[in-house]
Amino acid sequence: MEKDMIEDARFNTPLLVITEAFEELADLLKPRRQKRGEISRNDVVSNDGLRLDAFCSACTHVSVLFGCLGFAFKFAEMEYVSKVRDLVEASKTFDTLHNIIDLDVMNQTVKTQGSYSRNLRRVRLGLDLIRAIFEQFLMTNEYYSLKDAATKAYTQVCAPFHTWAVRTAVYAGMHTLPTRDQLLLRLNETDQSVEKNMRRYMEASRPIIEYIDKLYIDRNIKLDW
Repeated sequence: MEKDMIEDARFNTPLLVITEAFEELADLLKPRRQKRGEISRNDVVSNDGLRLDAFCSACTHVSVLFGCLGFAFKFAEMEYVSKVRDLVEASKTFDTLHNIIDLDVMNQTVKTQGSYSRNLRRVRLGLDLIRAIFEQFLMTNEYYSLKDAATKAYTQVCAPFHTWAVRTAVYAGMHTLPTRDQLLLRLNETDQSVEKNMRRYMEASRPIIEYIDKLYIDRNIKLDW
């Protein structure tokens, strides 16, 4: 029984759970002709788009990845968790991602601190940051550290939208990042499994990120904030 528990832990790693959750979301966005007698997917996708509760359910798993990166991304973790929590509360009232953005458009509060649209934008940045870190991580070798990978990912994705104080704190904390082997240990992954699961997340998260961006673009909302 102990052996089975160890094997279950290996097969149900945090990264695998996240990857599968986002693969399910990405699959829901793919156009598909419903077959006769097939159960509708309206429980997660409606005529107004992706359901907010389904999106939040997948996003709640991601915070563990920020935790594995340690102090350097503590601010990103805190911001991400806070915004997801707010969206979870919103999902009790609003059905879809469309709904919360349309509400803020109507109230002219899209970019207001604490608005649903702003929170969604910040969660989207968190998802993209993880994707970029994975992308850079898979390019690393013994001469290219996780610090280099994370620094480049943060600079590309989040730095343009953070204050000077936050950027300074993040860059200063980069030296506390785990080594490659330490990260694999924290994620309970091997060299082979981590590459496979990271690539799966990168592939699955991309259409979700693009979908969120399009919600803003379709409403003439720029993405420079």
